[in-house]
Amino acid sequence: MADCIFCGIIEGSIPAEKVYEDELVTAFKDIHAQAPVHLLVIPNQHIPSIQQVGEEDSELLGRIFSVMNRLAVDEGLAERGYRIVNNCGDEGGQTVHHIHFHLLGGRSLTWPPG
Repeated sequence: MADCIFCGIIEGSIPAEKVYEDELVTAFKDIHAQAPVHLLVIPNQHIPSIQQVGEEDSELLGRIFSVMNRLAVDEGLAERGYRIVNNCGDEGGQTVHHIHFHLLGGRSLTWPPG
């Protein structure tokens, strides 16, 4: 998608501090971090939201969650705990319409966030 910021990050035309990249998934630091560790994990394939995910995407979702587990270990979050967030749709707080997961940790995370 030509106007998608995350697609631009994947292709390298928009700068980001990438921490992981393979043929299916890219992860990078959120520029508006809400915790000491705040990474965004996205599929390289443009999927607008979780609403467009189907059974055919099961391998991709498995890879995304596997990468998040690996990143949690790499970032020192696995033992202490962390949060994974996906916002879906405008009222769900989704501001970039390319499915993405927030991996947050490094401090005690309260609910509701604030």
